[in-house]
Amino acid sequence: MKRRYKKIAFIVGGVAGIGIAAALVLNAFQSNMVFFFSPTQVMANEAPVDRPFRLGGLVKEGSIERQDDGLTVNFIVTDHAVDMPVVFVGILPDLFREGQGVVTQGRLESSNLFRAEEVLAKHDETYMPPEVAEALEKGQQAKAENDSKSTTTTLIAN
Repeated sequence: MKRRYKKIAFIVGGVAGIGIAAALVLNAFQSNMVFFFSPTQVMANEAPVDRPFRLGGLVKEGSIERQDDGLTVNFIVTDHAVDMPVVFVGILPDLFREGQGVVTQGRLESSNLFRAEEVLAKHDETYMPPEVAEALEKGQQAKAENDSKSTTTTLIAN
């Protein structure tokens, strides 16, 4: 084989190797990507059914129920517009409590129950994950719009 053909074969082999490596890295990255959704988005069927995602909002006041086994906890995550029931089996973070921001990672079950595999609580009094803050703001806006519509409907009916 001529020297020129050896160079071309080496270059083609290198480009093919880099292409294969890039494809494998992108495939691994895509399969590990987890998206964030608010309870409103989940109820609007925007969340994936076949893969894990993150659900964030506030832990609703009075919603935490601990089971007798000591590890199973049921609670509700809300964005002030929609409430989403969550079940988690494991040890909760020390900062987890009612009225606090929370991000849970898991899957949605067929009965609109979110089964969390991981629970993350905010780490101090002033911090809230940007995604949670944005979802809460949108939820409050949606609730305000619904409240104003129902007030208008009541006034018209009277």
